[in-house]
Amino acid sequence: MSRPNFLFLFPDTHRGDWMPYAPAVVEALGMEPLPIRMPHMEALMKQGVTFTKAITSSPLCAPARACLASGLRYNKPEVAGNHENYDLSRRTFYSVLKDNGYRVGGVGKFDLHKATHWWGLDGWIDELSQLGFTDAIDNAGKIDAIISGKESPKDPYMQYLYQEGLAEIHLQDMQNRGQRTDATDLPDEAYCDNWLTRNGVQMLESFPADQPWFLMVNFVGPHEPWDITHRMKADWEQVQFAEPNNSSVPQETWNPIRQNYAAMLENIDRNIGHLLDAVKRRGDLANTVIIYASDHGDMLGDFDKFGKCKPERGSVHIPLVMSGPGIQKGQYSDALVELQDLASTILDFADLTMEEAKDSLSLKSVVRGEVAASLRDVQISGLDDGPQHPSSWRIASDGEWKLIVERDRADRLYHLRSDPWENRNLAEDYPDVIAKLKAALQGW
Repeated sequence: MSRPNFLFLFPDTHRGDWMPYAPAVVEALGMEPLPIRMPHMEALMKQGVTFTKAITSSPLCAPARACLASGLRYNKPEVAGNHENYDLSRRTFYSVLKDNGYRVGGVGKFDLHKATHWWGLDGWIDELSQLGFTDAIDNAGKIDAIISGKESPKDPYMQYLYQEGLAEIHLQDMQNRGQRTDATDLPDEAYCDNWLTRNGVQMLESFPADQPWFLMVNFVGPHEPWDITHRMKADWEQVQFAEPNNSSVPQETWNPIRQNYAAMLENIDRNIGHLLDAVKRRGDLANTVIIYASDHGDMLGDFDKFGKCKPERGSVHIPLVMSGPGIQKGQYSDALVELQDLASTILDFADLTMEEAKDSLSLKSVVRGEVAASLRDVQISGLDDGPQHPSSWRIASDGEWKLIVERDRADRLYHLRSDPWENRNLAEDYPDVIAKLKAALQGW
């Protein structure tokens, strides 16, 4: 068989427990069943392997994506926050694919040069070639687009809205949106995830038939603010969700937010269908590895918190599904996966390696059923001080226990098997467990 293609579906802020898991998995995660609608995702899960304990390298956009690109844990790529760009002298797994004959494409929000508010009006700047892309339409994220594009566009999505006479509608809608959940007046075809999916389909159609390809689709949803179209709003405004964990936030706040979040996930799923159809039209589906993951989650009201940057489950737990040639079907894995593992996994499927990706463990043998699920004994995530996150913390988890070490706070230790929502701090009762997990954090 020829070298596989890769369709990498990468939404922004999809928390790991908001997935159409099997009932037994939902129970194991300590959840109430969620009324989410993701039929294409359900089909991919039946055709592949779903990881239930995957976490982000760091729950903030630019650091997470830098870790993914480099195959390194947080801090090592030296992107501590959204205020720093990826060092172009540092290799990426994208560049390894490109240097070995792959067509390497991407659409959507890359966030590898987030600190520079210029994306090119066609979504291409020379740095993207240095990062390893042969084809790209890189657009700003939700907030960056309106901040940079108030007077004139600085990215291709705002350029599109200005050309269509829709920029003012979007700017007015997004300014001071905060936790508002009313619908945007943008038409469905101008909604960002729908626009960037069309770019992805067109890019796929342009790839040569005789060259292996990699396409990364960086959806901007379900990142806050929770703006959705009128069509999306109508489909969800009567749906009731389970209340957040350990929260005093009123229902009239959290339920509409959760409705809109679910609507964005359903819309992403619908766009996944368009992308899969494009792969099928090329005749490439049987030789394409499909990966679905996210950079981080959202607290969605748990512990009275919303957003990312937190060490708790809602922020750090991410979805991860893989399907394709040689991958087991309909399986779940509790391997202790970290986001940067996808760098070595993708290269391994392409029979390539990247020596610099020292913290990235390939999942290929796991998804093929060739080895037991355990890859590492302890998984780690962290975040340091920055403009958006005035705190510094690390987590270490062996799958049974989770330790949170945070500056200016006492250590927190949770027994995940009996307390998956992290409500009962057992730090004083298990100093030996804390010592073991802290040892894994030494030097990191």
